[in-house]
Amino acid sequence: MQAQTKVQAALISIALVTATPAALSQETAYPKKGNVEITVLFPAGSSADITARLLAQGMSRHLGANVITVNRPGAGGAIGYKHAAAQKPDGYSLVWNSNSISTTYHSGQLPFDYKSFDPVARVLVEPPLLAVRADGKWKKLADLVADAKAYPGQMTVANSGTGSHTHITAVAMFKAAGLNVIHVPYSAAQVVPNLIGGHVDTMVQLPGALAAHVASGRIRILAALTTGRDPGMPDVPTAKELGYNVTLEAWRGIAVPRGTPPAVIARLEAAIRATATSPEFSAASDKLYVRPAFLPAGPFGELIAREDAEMSRIMQQIGLKKSP
Repeated sequence: MQAQTKVQAALISIALVTATPAALSQETAYPKKGNVEITVLFPAGSSADITARLLAQGMSRHLGANVITVNRPGAGGAIGYKHAAAQKPDGYSLVWNSNSISTTYHSGQLPFDYKSFDPVARVLVEPPLLAVRADGKWKKLADLVADAKAYPGQMTVANSGTGSHTHITAVAMFKAAGLNVIHVPYSAAQVVPNLIGGHVDTMVQLPGALAAHVASGRIRILAALTTGRDPGMPDVPTAKELGYNVTLEAWRGIAVPRGTPPAVIARLEAAIRATATSPEFSAASDKLYVRPAFLPAGPFGELIAREDAEMSRIMQQIGLKKSP
């Protein structure tokens, strides 16, 4: 009888031991402990900010948790990257990653490169756009190029900060055209107002921040710096088809601090996939002139590595590469 009691007690103990991890894992299943926070590298009103909020709304529904965006702008994205890389790798701190991980590193503003993060998923791509005031005299890229040649060193070109993707793209564009212009760095939220206010002649900017102003007739797009015409802007020619071989399409996605558990990355990837491939996200993206372009973690990581090497080459070529 005592032996039977001991066996029963042992079986109960084993059951408790084996059940405890499962019970604990259910209690701490991701995400349950609080908000999931996305660090946005640029200020409110920028293309990065607008598109990040769009993503966060969809992710909140699919994760069953509150996904919030927090703007941490400065230094072409370096301030936000430094914050995100220093967070605990538990899936509650994300970064709205972009080509800026390479531009900030190779311009010397960031002491670490893309390897400090684990890729989760690419979400969308954006065409860098060369734009002017709609009420100005430049109706085509050829008009602007002609004036820049006639008055060397006088045309002002705004960008979203030294070392930013728009800065690199603008320098590459005007070097390809053989033009001497003045590049004027602003914070991302200041670029469009300064063009509309007449403080600069032209700018290179991403479309999320331009869509409303193009629709209202205040801004005219002269060229897209992509390999082919964007389906959302079929009437906008590419710089390449106009004779300037500059194609620096911007992408945005989600990354997490290095060492985040694979199961958490998979959960985030699934929520992003469901959001980025939804009809609602597609419709909202069309209004912003951006294109959903989901890539899962593996291929996204390969893309980042390839483009980092290419961005290093381009920045070396145009004289903007520095050691961090």
